[in-house]
Amino acid sequence: MRNRFVIVMIFALLVFGAYSFVLSAAEQDKTDKKTKDELYRQVELFSDTLAIIQSDYMDETKPRELIYGALKGMLSSLDAHSQFMDPDTYNELKVDTEGKFGGLGIEITIQDGLLTVVTPIEGTPAWKAGLKPNDRIVKIGDELTRDITLTDAVKKLRGKPGEPVNITILRESEKKVLDFKIVRDIIKVNKIKKALILQDNIGYVRLGEFGESTNKDMDAALGKLKREGMDAFILDLRNNPGGLLDAAVRISEKFLEKDKLIVYTKGRKPDQNMEFFSREPRPVTDIPMAILINEGSASGSEIVAGALQDHKRAIILGTKSFGKGSVQTIVPLSDGSALRLTTSRYFTPSGRQIHEKGIVPDIIVEEGKIELLQEPGSAIQKPEDIFEQIEQKEKAADTEDMKEYTSDNQLMRAVDILKAVRIYKKEDKKQ
Repeated sequence: MRNRFVIVMIFALLVFGAYSFVLSAAEQDKTDKKTKDELYRQVELFSDTLAIIQSDYMDETKPRELIYGALKGMLSSLDAHSQFMDPDTYNELKVDTEGKFGGLGIEITIQDGLLTVVTPIEGTPAWKAGLKPNDRIVKIGDELTRDITLTDAVKKLRGKPGEPVNITILRESEKKVLDFKIVRDIIKVNKIKKALILQDNIGYVRLGEFGESTNKDMDAALGKLKREGMDAFILDLRNNPGGLLDAAVRISEKFLEKDKLIVYTKGRKPDQNMEFFSREPRPVTDIPMAILINEGSASGSEIVAGALQDHKRAIILGTKSFGKGSVQTIVPLSDGSALRLTTSRYFTPSGRQIHEKGIVPDIIVEEGKIELLQEPGSAIQKPEDIFEQIEQKEKAADTEDMKEYTSDNQLMRAVDILKAVRIYKKEDKKQ
């Protein structure tokens, strides 16, 4: 009797489970059908509007222009980085990837509805003019940038080399509105800005952007520094706007043990979820390391800083990074146009979202300048000081616009911290 009761209960549970599954599937089908019906109604609304414009608008319209206008509005309603690109704009994007183009030398985005400078590229007209990260471009020429798209902004800022462009910016940190007249130039992006030994065998590399040649250039720079006796390392990612994801991953893995998670992406679809692991066979893991970031560090820079911070491989110094951590996929269309669609977000190994959050340094060091004071008429006391100053000037001359590193308070703080880390490591070895 008891066995019969058990069998009946098992059968009832199976029937209930199957019934629940059928109900769940039916509910899902009902939801999908409702979504499709809503989509069809909205498409019909779009079609009716298009027909009315073509028949009743005061001027004759071209279907392609109407469709392009609708697509631009549709993509811009999603987020600041998604956009519809007509064939001309798409071709301009292809030129950008070659690392050489005419313009001012700024990375821009739409933030809080305003055209915003992510960072000026070092050595370019924008850099020399004094533009800064988070400057809001409120006017280009005589036109306000209210409701401007990234595509239109790029078109207005670019032009023939040698031609000037007037822009007005709002610098919120200083509560100032400033006017700039900047002469356009051919922008050539150099990846490695600086590679030298600063002092006491502390190596230093300033990385301007992540491109196709970055991995090879970094290998050459590290090789040079190792031959010169490097036993500590500073990677400067300040004002680095990012670049290629693969290049950022390759730089990260140079300083991490094999099979460490560097970054992962998460989107709506399973095929948009990706993980990137270190695979460098001989990484540099035996020397202390620091990374410098600021509000101009974005995308690839944040991936590198976040990965090495999570794995406790490097000390991060400076100020909070920009917070650009979304993935854009380029989808070419049949007529030569394309969609630039945000499909997923970046996350650090510990699960921190980069987009709109940024990377917060382990040690906050605001940007400033160290002024070296010397009494009028006073002389340098030691001959060694003379030679040291000459050597420093020779090293600083490698990059035209780079000031002597001793006046860079963020960089000097990193040097001091690495010196302290080395002292503790030596003490540990003795014990």
